[in-house]
Amino acid sequence: METNQLHRGRLIDHLQLVVADLPASQRFYEAVLAVLNVPIGGTGPGYFWADELFVSSADSEAAQGKLTGRHHLAFQADGTAMVDAYYQAALANGGTDNGAPGYRPYHPGYYGAFVLDPDGNNIEAVHHGAATRNAPSVTVTF
Repeated sequence: METNQLHRGRLIDHLQLVVADLPASQRFYEAVLAVLNVPIGGTGPGYFWADELFVSSADSEAAQGKLTGRHHLAFQADGTAMVDAYYQAALANGGTDNGAPGYRPYHPGYYGAFVLDPDGNNIEAVHHGAATRNAPSVTVTF
């Protein structure tokens, strides 16, 4: 019997984006996730996934023929340099500037960058300042 293992955060089990141009989205997300040290978990006909993010084409079985619309999604970054690298990778791979890297007034130490993905989703990378994690992720084995 095969054992599978998933790594999950504490709030979101998964998020699905249904996109108009899957190859363009895959190029964008592979590039920005690589900078954030998040590997692509898998691909298949009409989809790819990484961690909690599942991206599919409108004709995939999971999408039921409908695009998801515009969302704001924020990825965690290990530092300001990672946010800067995310921004550059996003722009070089089909993203559109929606807020250059910099400190934001949301709370002290909040450093983020905003980019629109090929479908117009507002995709952010954020570093919240000095912090310590008690674990990298929750591991689910089945």
